[in-house]
Amino acid sequence: MTATATDTSGPEAEAQTPAARPVPVSRVLRFELTKQFSAWRVRLLILLCWFGPGLLVFAIDQQSTLPSDTLFGRWMHATGWAGSLVALGFCGTWGLPLITSVVAGDVFASEDRLGTWRHLLIAIRSHRRIFAAKAVASLTVILLLVAGLAFSSMLGGLLAEGNNPLVGLDGHSLSGGDAGVQVLLAWTAVLAPTLALAAIGLLGSIALGRSPMGLLLPMIVALGMQTAQMLPLPVAVRLALPGYAFISWNGLFADPEQLKPLLIGIVVSVVWAVAATVLAYLLFLRRDFTNLTNDGAGRRVLTIGVLPLAAVLAASVGVVAAVTPGAGGSGIDQNKIQQSVATAFAHLYRLQEQQMRRPPLTEAQLHSAATCLKSEGLGKQEGPGTDWRCTVSWSVPGDNITAQAVYQLDVTANGRYIADGDGPQEVNGYFLIVTGGKTVSNPLWQFDGNVDLVSAH
Repeated sequence: MTATATDTSGPEAEAQTPAARPVPVSRVLRFELTKQFSAWRVRLLILLCWFGPGLLVFAIDQQSTLPSDTLFGRWMHATGWAGSLVALGFCGTWGLPLITSVVAGDVFASEDRLGTWRHLLIAIRSHRRIFAAKAVASLTVILLLVAGLAFSSMLGGLLAEGNNPLVGLDGHSLSGGDAGVQVLLAWTAVLAPTLALAAIGLLGSIALGRSPMGLLLPMIVALGMQTAQMLPLPVAVRLALPGYAFISWNGLFADPEQLKPLLIGIVVSVVWAVAATVLAYLLFLRRDFTNLTNDGAGRRVLTIGVLPLAAVLAASVGVVAAVTPGAGGSGIDQNKIQQSVATAFAHLYRLQEQQMRRPPLTEAQLHSAATCLKSEGLGKQEGPGTDWRCTVSWSVPGDNITAQAVYQLDVTANGRYIADGDGPQEVNGYFLIVTGGKTVSNPLWQFDGNVDLVSAH
């Protein structure tokens, strides 16, 4: 018997060998999610986000002193919805930028630290699938954390104070159900700037690699945008920053709702999210993974990362200026301040009468009006500042007389103001009211308001 050996090497055999297929995205995504949830920092964040806000809001509601310097903080004893809004304000400043830094800012850089890029690329055989899986995995974790913050804070507030009406930023009262819907919308609105920061985190994680600057980039960008919001910038520049939607949700709690600034902020944030994600994708495809000493930092960070985003900012400013009349100024003028203060006073005066169990009255009976001056009438009567002073006048029903009350206003550059009562004592001075078995502060003593920066009046 004769055996015949067959040569299986050579080009013909290689041509017959089927090419290895890239791993499906679903399998890569499961792998990336497993890595995300295996990290101790992500597990710790999940615990903090799903239990921390609820416990904190509940604990604050048990105290006699409230964070009255925060938006809606003075109403935490009145309704459970106020606590969630206080948590939302804090998260917009610190919590959400921190989450995006820890999750999205580290999703690519972790492979650099571990030195696993070549193993990952050989196993999966597709740069595109790796990018898609890592981006979707980080997005999934971020959405889970934001949902925890929202529902935990709402649950803590409702358990402490219940589903009671909430006083809006113009003094009008929202029923418990309406307040719940608006609170949910407010949390939904901040998803857009959160995604913009997450996309910047992806970009920084790819561009800066092992450098800690990649991890810190979303926090640095968020702090920069918050600092810019405190400066006397034109309205067009203010609205063109992707972090403005962290502030403009305030407009949901006015009547009528101030939706235009909120919608502009959301659109700008989505544009930034898409632009930064595309840039991160292009940078990832062009990265050299054969050189372990090259983690991506260099000239390409400037040409593919910084300059295109600067162009997006410039284009956003131009578009917002074109579609928003008067966007070159501060958006805060004497007429808006006077109208806002008079409206809020009328709403809160009715609330005070109701709490003191006096006969009901209507706002039409009050004929409230406000005269406001900045710097005692010297200089331009516009812009932010702590030197606004308003005199509110109204008709006292039944007495046929006109009464007056004085307020000092602290108006910030983003349109929010705090009105501090300056007399007479029996109207807007500090005193406590016992209503429904609870002791509450006089609603006319101090109140928050919000000026619509893009409205014509």
